[in-house]
Amino acid sequence: MSERGTVGIAGAGAVLIGALTALQARINGTLGAEIGDGFVAAAISFGSGLLILIVLSAVLPQGRSGFGRLVSGIRSRTIPAWMLLGGLAGAFTVASQGLTVATIGVALFTVGFVAGQTTGGLVLDRVGFGPAGVVPVTVRRVVGALLAIAGVVVCLSGDALGGVPLWMLVVPAIAGAGAAWQQGTNGRLRVRVESPLTATLVNFIGGTVVLLVAASVHVGVVGAPRVVPTEPWLYIGGAVGVIYIFLSAVVVRRTGVLLLGLGSVVGLLTTSVLLDALWPAPAAPATAVALLAAAVAIAGVAVAAVPWRRRSR
Repeated sequence: MSERGTVGIAGAGAVLIGALTALQARINGTLGAEIGDGFVAAAISFGSGLLILIVLSAVLPQGRSGFGRLVSGIRSRTIPAWMLLGGLAGAFTVASQGLTVATIGVALFTVGFVAGQTTGGLVLDRVGFGPAGVVPVTVRRVVGALLAIAGVVVCLSGDALGGVPLWMLVVPAIAGAGAAWQQGTNGRLRVRVESPLTATLVNFIGGTVVLLVAASVHVGVVGAPRVVPTEPWLYIGGAVGVIYIFLSAVVVRRTGVLLLGLGSVVGLLTTSVLLDALWPAPAAPATAVALLAAAVAIAGVAVAAVPWRRRSR
């Protein structure tokens, strides 16, 4: 397959990652609202994902060999400690979903998330943090990133922000920047252990530990949730997270952090528009506004990612 075809498939994978992220946001946000505790909802989501990964790592040869290389790398210190911390950003993202999405909707959550992710991806590619090394920040990439941010501005128009606390937009923005760092970190760990499955497992171990501690503290302060939802779909957020984090570790090596983030923007915005149209939240933007924002963001991806040919003279 040609390099252009490979990059195209990787770009489609990035869009799928964004779509799954939006789906997970809706699931975790609804679970947090149902039980009245976003921290407990996040711990349930990450913990269920960890159980899935433990089983897969034990059953699949790739998982066992990757885990062996992970242990060996930690013992020999060829895998630095910071490469094991990607799960912290994932934990923060899932917690922010549980705390905000039921109120502001998936689209408005995406507004803050995309702003942080796009800016973070641009900076991380410039300093060479991702597994692809230093990725040149060309004019097309900057314009594409600015168009993605313009899509965010469009989504903020109108009366969507009336009565919404400022922290509900700030927290998703921080989560977005953390997601860009997480993608680069998991991609580099994946190269070291030669296994996307093991890189994803490490991510979920760290995130689950942090969220269990946070949930325990929160329950100790406010008390345990009194309602336990019975709808099965509310508990598949962890499985969805396993899929898109696994894909991130594979795709980022081909796309770089910025293009992975921009591709995710397309999936995030288009899927969030659909989800908010079907299950609107109190502060969700109008469908027409969200559609326009998605179109602007998609234009940004096209400018940044499509390898335009120069006309021969």
